Amino acid sequence: MNSTNRTVVVTGIGATTPLGGDAASTWEGLLAGRSGVSLLEQDWAAELPVRIAGQIAVEPGEVIPRPQARKLDRSAQFALIAAKEAWADAGFAGKAGETDTSAAGAAGSVDPNRLGAVIASGIGGVTTLLDQYDVLKEKGVRRVSPHTVPMLMPNSPAANVGIELGAHAGVHTPVSACASGAEAIGYAIEMIRTGRADVVVAGGTEAAIHPLPIVAFGNMMAMSKNNDDPQGASRPYDADRNGFVLGEGAGVIVLESEEHAKARGAKIYAEAVGQGISADAHHITQPEPSGNGIAAALQHLLDTTDLKPAEIVHVNAHATSTPQGDVAEIKALRQAFGDDVDHMAIASTKSMTGHLLGGAGGVETVATVLALKHRIAPPTINIENLDPEVDADIIRDEARPLPEGRIAALNDSFGFGGHNVVLAFRSV
Repeated sequence: MNSTNRTVVVTGIGATTPLGGDAASTWEGLLAGRSGVSLLEQDWAAELPVRIAGQIAVEPGEVIPRPQARKLDRSAQFALIAAKEAWADAGFAGKAGETDTSAAGAAGSVDPNRLGAVIASGIGGVTTLLDQYDVLKEKGVRRVSPHTVPMLMPNSPAANVGIELGAHAGVHTPVSACASGAEAIGYAIEMIRTGRADVVVAGGTEAAIHPLPIVAFGNMMAMSKNNDDPQGASRPYDADRNGFVLGEGAGVIVLESEEHAKARGAKIYAEAVGQGISADAHHITQPEPSGNGIAAALQHLLDTTDLKPAEIVHVNAHATSTPQGDVAEIKALRQAFGDDVDHMAIASTKSMTGHLLGGAGGVETVATVLALKHRIAPPTINIENLDPEVDADIIRDEARPLPEGRIAALNDSFGFGGHNVVLAFRSV
């Protein structure tokens, strides 16, 4: 159990997104190039300068029993839905240590002391915080929910997933803005690699579609105000892109040591090769324009794994549809990989889901793993005029087949504060 070099694999996936209530429907929407962005029709949105978002396709109230849902912030509801889907997809049932003793049950068992959970959120229970403050002001102290504090805590999604599944090896919540979900998965890889756990449920979640975050992002000039064309508003790499579109949802995967997965006969989607991490230390919201910080994360990935640039055939890019960020990422790929970038098919699924902030790394990891599994990569939609500074092979409009053989793919995630996280996966 003290090995520091164990191979880590992905054995389960789950998601709830603007494209679908599970991983399968989300993947179908991505391959079809379908936008999940729509006009906000809530009364509170009528006078906002930004009235579009990637709203969840299936409301959590349709999935989670009402008594349980009432005690969970929306971000925790999303996380629980995605985690339970990934858990079942990996072949597990019920809480760890409480599975049945039949042959089928034994194949889906895990020691709770060897199970961890790492679920990130960039903002946490912001809707609970703001809504309950409104209750306090409008209805008085006695009407504030006694569940408010455990609902608004940023670790609430991770804690509730840990409780639901019986994870005793450690439950963690990285908070690194829009890099949070990817950092959670990277942390989970290290938990397994260093012997702290055999199985870790990991990913990211976010539920921040609320007037205050929308107005705040809008006043920063970070969001698209293309209210007349919601489905065309998120346009990474397009010369006329003018900001990101806020999305909501969660993406979660089950990571497992290869030895543990094979011993129980689990299906394996891909190998989780490792992570690269760096920080720009440049600006609280703007990326370092040369891409040096991102390139450092890519180099860290190469330095700490056996990954070779020639293996990488696909990049699920961070590309949010902001003028500076999209180009800095391409520059960084060129710095780190040189001419090898020419054979990397690059796409931004945010063109369809919007930007899920702390949930982005989780959802986009699900897409990256499925691209390797099915050897087809989803497109970037809404590119009418490719930015001439984007010196790379961008998948446009239609999904693209990936080559046979041993291939790898990256998922890039970057966040306010200069957080850079790159995850690498390899076909099996």
